[in-house]
Amino acid sequence: MTQPRQHRVQRASALFGAGLAITLVVSACGSSTSGGGQITEKKQSSVANLVPKSIAAKKTLTVATDPSYAPNEFVNPSNHQIEGMDVDLGTALGQVMGLKVKFVSAGFDSIIPGLAAGRYDFSMSSFTDTKQREGTVDFVTYFSAGTSFYEAAKGGPPVTGLSSLCGVTVGVEKGTTQQSDAQAQSKKCTSAGKKAVSLSIYPDQTGANLALSSGRVQVVMADSPVADYAVKKSGGKFKLVGPTYGTAPYGIAVPRPNGTPAGQAPLDKALLAAMKQVISDGTYNSILKKWGIESGAIKNPVINGATS
Repeated sequence: MTQPRQHRVQRASALFGAGLAITLVVSACGSSTSGGGQITEKKQSSVANLVPKSIAAKKTLTVATDPSYAPNEFVNPSNHQIEGMDVDLGTALGQVMGLKVKFVSAGFDSIIPGLAAGRYDFSMSSFTDTKQREGTVDFVTYFSAGTSFYEAAKGGPPVTGLSSLCGVTVGVEKGTTQQSDAQAQSKKCTSAGKKAVSLSIYPDQTGANLALSSGRVQVVMADSPVADYAVKKSGGKFKLVGPTYGTAPYGIAVPRPNGTPAGQAPLDKALLAAMKQVISDGTYNSILKKWGIESGAIKNPVINGATS
């Protein structure tokens, strides 16, 4: 099965403006007091005790994200803070583990190499849990999404799925499965004697959205909650087309030191227990409802849940 992004209210203008070229390091501290007090009110000792001592000693976890994928992760243009579903959920997980989290901006295709190099403690950036990625990192599943297509509200080619993209100009974010899917489809098109997919690859989703707004591409592909959000916030400029395909789990990407067996990264057990806690206490559903993406909720998070 093909899978979605590995890879996100005036806030949605970040999707369409050029202001997402950022180098900010932004803290998202889920504390009980303003200004970042000690996290105590939601800490669960049974979960916190699963955090390795070497990690707990840092008190703050560094979490990588590519903030151009609203409503999952994006920059609020009014205060330049990274926010979104992943930020809210990551902060809640930190609270349960008795730790703060600091979200830092990173290019999407640089995150897994950065995890492997030890630059981040984990990543929440709409990563699809895939078998290939599990060769490098572990995943704790937390959401379910597919890939959707959208185009200009007026005009645009008929889209009935990947097979209808032959000869169409398509915009995608670099490093995503949407890129891989479009490239694979292009080969199928030419093998069948049809025109190739004219693929434009952008460093972030904002670039793809701007290209659609300006008419440089005809169709954009993105994860289903991101496509839905972009269309809703486009002021009637975009519309969803065709079916959603490739539904699969998002996963929190956790670095696995060399020689560590799959499914045994240091933070796996703590993050899984924290996810189960926020699901059971209602925090998880409240966060998804806030961002209007309850349809992607899961009930049973697992470590490494890829199906392909």
